[in-house]
Amino acid sequence: MATTQEEPAPPTQARHFVNFITGNANKLREVKEILEPAIQVESQALDLIEVQGTLEEVTLDKCRRAADLIQGPVLVEDTCLCFDALNGLPGPYIKWFLTSIGHTGLNNLLAAYEDKGAKAVCTFGYSAGPGHEPILFQGITQGKIVPPRGPTNFGWDPIFEYEGETYAEMDKAKKNSISHRGKALEKLQQWFAKEMTA
Repeated sequence: MATTQEEPAPPTQARHFVNFITGNANKLREVKEILEPAIQVESQALDLIEVQGTLEEVTLDKCRRAADLIQGPVLVEDTCLCFDALNGLPGPYIKWFLTSIGHTGLNNLLAAYEDKGAKAVCTFGYSAGPGHEPILFQGITQGKIVPPRGPTNFGWDPIFEYEGETYAEMDKAKKNSISHRGKALEKLQQWFAKEMTA
């Protein structure tokens, strides 16, 4: 009697898929490290107009625009670095401050202040596609601003210290477990997990 061979099991596939809107290779790497394989992450760089407003308003608007352009599920991110002594500045403008004055200049902004405390804030917006209202997921890590230490290839990581180490000095797994981005993505994962069981 002929025997039949069992078909090989199909490879495990992600149950969810998102287009992460970024042109930043470092951000893309961190997001993929945290979300995959449960959530498949592809990347698209779009030049999106950013409205003026609160971090939440900016993220919501950017997410709606991206969903309309992509015509599918999108994930957008906004990151802030908020100096306690400066009532939250540079905040959402950290990218432009860093480009203009660098790590040393950012430290100099706090030279006259004893308080070097800072909050790293990450807000992700997810939309299932055009017409779907975005959902926000936010993570905050409290730290302080220090002279740069560690590799300088990822934004302001060398000047943001958490419990004795700058982001730049941490290994990837540790940073992903405590960072503002990691905390926000953990909330996103929890939301997706509930959606799968609903």
